[in-house]
Amino acid sequence: MYSLEQLGFHAFFSEQASESELKVGRVSFSANERYKILCPEGEFQASILGKVRYLAESSRDLPSVGDWVLYQRLEGDQQAVIHKILDRKSILSRKVAGQQQKEQLLGTNIDVVLLVNALNNDFNLRRMERYLYVVYESGATPVFVLTKKDLCEDVENKFLSVERIAPGVPVVAVDSISGEGYDKLIPLIKGGNTYSLLGSSGVGKSTVLNQLFGEELQKTNDVRVGDHKGKHTTTHRELFVLPEGGIIIDTPGMRELQLWGNEETVNHAFEEIDALSKACQFTDCKHETEPNCAVKAAIENGELDLERLQNYRKFGREVRRHELKEKYGTNRANKIQYKEFKKRNSL
Repeated sequence: MYSLEQLGFHAFFSEQASESELKVGRVSFSANERYKILCPEGEFQASILGKVRYLAESSRDLPSVGDWVLYQRLEGDQQAVIHKILDRKSILSRKVAGQQQKEQLLGTNIDVVLLVNALNNDFNLRRMERYLYVVYESGATPVFVLTKKDLCEDVENKFLSVERIAPGVPVVAVDSISGEGYDKLIPLIKGGNTYSLLGSSGVGKSTVLNQLFGEELQKTNDVRVGDHKGKHTTTHRELFVLPEGGIIIDTPGMRELQLWGNEETVNHAFEEIDALSKACQFTDCKHETEPNCAVKAAIENGELDLERLQNYRKFGREVRRHELKEKYGTNRANKIQYKEFKKRNSL
């Protein structure tokens, strides 16, 4: 059993629950509208109150792993009914795969997201930028964890390249076989804080979790010879309490990460471009054909990588497209973006 404080309960949540006669618990597992709740009384299998389900307009209105909820215990077995979801401190989400304009919640009330990326031949800075965007959009703080250090001959240069795309973000390189690097990662895990592991399939998230937990909590398989990827084993989101304090949410590996958010988050994820743009001649400079563009000048003098700017533009178009499709539908969104494209290229 865990105390509410061990599960990450603090004033932001306690103020919301102070006047309720219902009990407080935290969702540790979610699948097909069936849930597990952790609380001082133990662990309960739970369902949601019919009224909550009926009034739900989107995935945000249903419980997610990491949520604090008010529940009623049922007599007999370890069963409960969730009556209310407390307001969230942060929401980690992505757009669902495919053409649907829907949001998929990956976890809630997360303080720090450990962005797990492999240093071997799966190393991809552009993908890391997408993960960084998702964290900034959630309201959590990012930390890069670079795995499979033993399979990389160019650790230092790759380490520095990650620092360049994420100014001020902690970066830790680890070798899960020897344990090297965990002496730098473990001190970042604080009791009472909630962490999430996020990364592509096969980058070693479950191995990192096992190292933090001190035992094989999540089953892992050997790295495949062909592509140096671990065999994917995590199939659902689940919350764990670490022995030394701290709460961690493990998530399945991402094969596709579509963005969900707004232009402000794009600027946050590419903050050096946002900072440079303030010196452009035009306040609405698109960094394409405009004269006296500080961003293009930074590329010419080697201060900024061209691929970084190209990904910044790509993110902007992708987020803009989702906003338009959600507001106007696909057909009108296509027409608006085509007009915007024609206007940019006529300057």
